[in-house]
Amino acid sequence: MTILDKILAEKEKEVAQLKATYQQGQHQVGFERRSLYDSFMHADKMGIIAEIKRASPSKGTINEAVNPAEQAKHYEENGAGVISVLTDTPFFKGTMADLKAVRKAVKLPILNKDFIIDEIQIDRAKDYGASVILLIAAALPKERLQQLFNYTRSYDLDVLFEIHNEKELAVAKEIGANIIGINNRNLKTFEVDLATTERLAKDIDTTRTLVISESGFSTKEEVERIKQSGVRGILVGETMMRSDDLKKTFDELRVPLS
Repeated sequence: MTILDKILAEKEKEVAQLKATYQQGQHQVGFERRSLYDSFMHADKMGIIAEIKRASPSKGTINEAVNPAEQAKHYEENGAGVISVLTDTPFFKGTMADLKAVRKAVKLPILNKDFIIDEIQIDRAKDYGASVILLIAAALPKERLQQLFNYTRSYDLDVLFEIHNEKELAVAKEIGANIIGINNRNLKTFEVDLATTERLAKDIDTTRTLVISESGFSTKEEVERIKQSGVRGILVGETMMRSDDLKKTFDELRVPLS
């Protein structure tokens, strides 16, 4: 059983509990929706999705004491285009309260970074202030991904559709994803390889589809390398959470795209 299998089994329990207890709209936070797609496609520098992540299965505890609202403000001040908030509790030590706190602190688009398997999670994410929903190709059959994609878009929310290989890229194209996240981390071994993005991006029309490269960024050289593949955004978690000089980190990673 892979770590993804374990996480999804836990999500099944979480969704069952949500369906028994969650009332849509009970936590609604008002906000002005901003498009991740539009802002990154028209930017002149590499877009950064800066992540708030207390822990992960591969790295253990990263920064458990983080104040999500304060961290998000620092991200916004230093040039983040989107804030990603990990809300899974058992494996990443995040909460939906983190997402709500971030929504109240910043005006940027917010990605609810979680393992979405049911519409009720999308309802909850929207109520708490998310403007981008993560769908992971490896998590569900294509038909179910299509349903959740359509449901998210019906709310006028963006979908970051995450892939790891050619088969999943074909699914992304078939369901109509216009924001594709290429995860450089192998979900089975947890090894990170930027060549994953380079290989898969060759088969994506990057003039129409926004490509986000996920995981493995800590230096300007790595971003310059990935830029050559038509990538217009990167997702950065651990590097941001461990940075003791966020201005310097952002300045280094926000390379010009032209």
